[in-house]
Amino acid sequence: MISIKSKREIEIMKQSCQLAARTLNFIEDKLEIGMSTEDINVLCHNFITENGAYPSPLNYNGFPKSVCTSLNEVICHGIPSEKDKLKDGDILNIDVTTYLNNFHGDTNRTYFIGNVKPEVKKLVQVTYECMMEGIKVAVPGGRLGDIGHVIEEMAQDNGYSVVREYCGHGIGREFHEEPQVLHYGKKGTGVELKPGMTFTIEPMINLGKRHCKLLADDWTVITKDKKVSAQFEHTILITETGNEILTLDPEKPYRPTFE
Repeated sequence: MISIKSKREIEIMKQSCQLAARTLNFIEDKLEIGMSTEDINVLCHNFITENGAYPSPLNYNGFPKSVCTSLNEVICHGIPSEKDKLKDGDILNIDVTTYLNNFHGDTNRTYFIGNVKPEVKKLVQVTYECMMEGIKVAVPGGRLGDIGHVIEEMAQDNGYSVVREYCGHGIGREFHEEPQVLHYGKKGTGVELKPGMTFTIEPMINLGKRHCKLLADDWTVITKDKKVSAQFEHTILITETGNEILTLDPEKPYRPTFE
């Protein structure tokens, strides 16, 4: 069953979504070469809890940390560690989900660490644009397949591949709800989008081939060819006239630069 949120539920959920965005704004200013991904985890955990929320990933199906930190060839679900330190030229995805007033808000961004190669910068930029193009077509009366279609088309037009094993998802009172939001597909297919639906769009785009590998920790997913992967994510609401991105900080909306 796909949950249709009421106006009151949406207003409450927005608070959690905006806190998730504020967490990324907070940590972005702290990133520097030499810090560990565990340092990032601790800073995010403290920020989330100090704002009255709980980090949704912590103990979710046994996940041991409060955020996911995915470096370079890690596609998703990277586990923060003291051993993983940020190096010049890395790209790092930080995935934050907050649980506030019984609702979850989920967002992630990929960051440049130091001097990143131009071809990797382009991948990150196109990944962000893939997400935004997917959001543009997420309108009432549209279909989930429309989202996947435009993402896959843009990625392939730029010579990249789309991860198929992991996808976006409905979200609200539960961390993961129906529907599944694939980042590939055919236009005009899939579930019809209706006002009140809330879900994430979070394409994972690879510089090389789409194939992935799950590591022995049962969480970390890497590219099989060890080439880098990028990801961006927003939680969105389908409205009567289009959509609304819920995971934006109204005081500091995210406007990425890829220079």
